[in-house]
Amino acid sequence: MSINMVSSVPWTKSFFPLWFWNKTRVLLTHHYRYHHRHSPLSDTDMTEEGVVVSLQEWQGWGTTSPLPTMVSQIVEDLKVLEEDLDAHMNFGGNGGKLQVSEGNFRVQEDKKHRATYQALGDSEKKLQFYSARQIACRILGSRGYLCQKCWLPMEDCMCSKVTSCSLYPGIRFWLYMHPKDFLRQNNTGKILWQVFGVDAATLCLFGIPEHEEIMWNSLKMAGKSNVWCLYPNKNAVLKSVQNVFGEESVARDEVAPSKLKVDTTQHFILIDGTWSNSAAMFRRLQDKAKSVWGDEDLSCISLNPGASAMHKLRPQPSWDRTCTAAAAAGLLSELQLLPQFSSVELEKQAEAVEHALTVLLDALTNRRLRMGRSITRKMRHTNIQ
Repeated sequence: MSINMVSSVPWTKSFFPLWFWNKTRVLLTHHYRYHHRHSPLSDTDMTEEGVVVSLQEWQGWGTTSPLPTMVSQIVEDLKVLEEDLDAHMNFGGNGGKLQVSEGNFRVQEDKKHRATYQALGDSEKKLQFYSARQIACRILGSRGYLCQKCWLPMEDCMCSKVTSCSLYPGIRFWLYMHPKDFLRQNNTGKILWQVFGVDAATLCLFGIPEHEEIMWNSLKMAGKSNVWCLYPNKNAVLKSVQNVFGEESVARDEVAPSKLKVDTTQHFILIDGTWSNSAAMFRRLQDKAKSVWGDEDLSCISLNPGASAMHKLRPQPSWDRTCTAAAAAGLLSELQLLPQFSSVELEKQAEAVEHALTVLLDALTNRRLRMGRSITRKMRHTNIQ
């Protein structure tokens, strides 16, 4: 399956390494043994002969999609190369790059993937290869180390402290995530499906055609008038929640939940990546929206300024920008103030997200303290006003 989208690939100027962020650990061996201090995941089939990444394992990371074809192929290619070289593949060090290992695996793999990348015919295929390779390596590097639900190291798992909550069925979130944020420990987008479930808050990985097709099929069925992107688009007139939904209110009286039409579900796309990566992600969304609905831009919503507690560990370019989960909570809180949403308990749903954010902050803070690292980050210098 393919999607015709115009994409910008700025990272091709300096070729990408295999990024990860944990201490060195062996990923694949001939018998699928994991030589690090963390135990293999007990609820995924990772020892079955011939199975490299099972569907169960893939979906355990927070998605309902089939295993993407290119991700599966890259993992299989890495396994074959490892066997051919009679060497093990290791990640670690600063930035989590592929490490020097017996059999010089890193050098040979680097030559192989560069040749594959250069042979691809266009920027779209190169983007898909880049995204799939990032995701494949992160899955392999996380087995038996990260909890599949919260993406934290096993000893820091926060799952027992997160309270699940049903999201009002007239709202659906799409987490449009950059592959470099996939399985990132301080990522906050994962909180939404931890709290609301994968059907209410659905992961869509940037550059993965199977994921993007699933999202766009749903958005096309919903219609442009029911699709919104939470993004500060400076090239268009930004609309507030009050501007968009306040005009639709027919009365000041509360509306019973049973009277609200679920068939007019509002779809909210949350761009989940660094601010430097989000520009390319937003352009991709805009290009696809124009190919589906014509020349009009994808409608964007702005929220009232508010800083998240996560600023302490993951600073934003300015205090009027916030993390993904906090943006979702802010949206729910602002919708709750409108008459047509006042009876569906959106404030409780927002509080569940905010509570999970606090749990994540505590878990990350405790880990930093245990490792003797600073619990604050230096403020970034930026020209953003």
